Amino acid sequence: MAWQGLMAEFLQVPAVTRAYTAACVLTTAAVQLELLSPFQLYFNPHLVFRKFQVWRLVTNFLFFGPLGFSFFFNMLFVFRYCRMLEEGSFRGRTADFVFMFLFGGVLMTLLGLLGSLFFLGQALTVMLVYVWSRRNPQVRVNFFGLLTFQAPFLPWALMGFSLLLGNSILVDLLGIAVGHIYYFLEDVFPNQPGGKKLLLTPSFLKLLLDAPQEDPNYLPLPEEEPGPLQQ
Repeated sequence: MAWQGLMAEFLQVPAVTRAYTAACVLTTAAVQLELLSPFQLYFNPHLVFRKFQVWRLVTNFLFFGPLGFSFFFNMLFVFRYCRMLEEGSFRGRTADFVFMFLFGGVLMTLLGLLGSLFFLGQALTVMLVYVWSRRNPQVRVNFFGLLTFQAPFLPWALMGFSLLLGNSILVDLLGIAVGHIYYFLEDVFPNQPGGKKLLLTPSFLKLLLDAPQEDPNYLPLPEEEPGPLQQ
């Protein structure tokens, strides 16, 4: 019964958050069970473009390392902030949310080539946190009960935490940079004098993922009008 309750709760999570979190957990479980090797997942331009191992363009965003503190830490932030974005500013806009993932993933891959980065999942997590924090600047965040600050400082706190753990902050900086580029193009530039919306979600994504909008000019037939049923 507990398992059924947990599954029912998980199915209430928005679709994109549910799919991405599940993919990350399943990928890590497959590595832990030695069904897959990290060497089959990491981003390698030579193997992608010369050996056509195109799955690496996706799998490098799904692996956060072996089971341990770092994995659970990243999963906590992925699940929390991905869900808050999807249920908040992207509510009813699944196609736009998926397009943000695609835009961020492509840009991170291109920039990651310069820094020889092999796994970009953490950068994607920081990007999600950054976009959420800029769209909720007045929210106060409690960082593990140690610090309380305004939301826009959260990505920088994550970078400082990575530094304390002895990790490279290059991945965090990449996530912040890509998050800022998306935020500027989506939220800032269109509202400037002479600005316009540059990030346009492809129509096929909207058709595939978004619920069809009702035509405001549609006039229902008499039998579709609410009222007593005529015999």
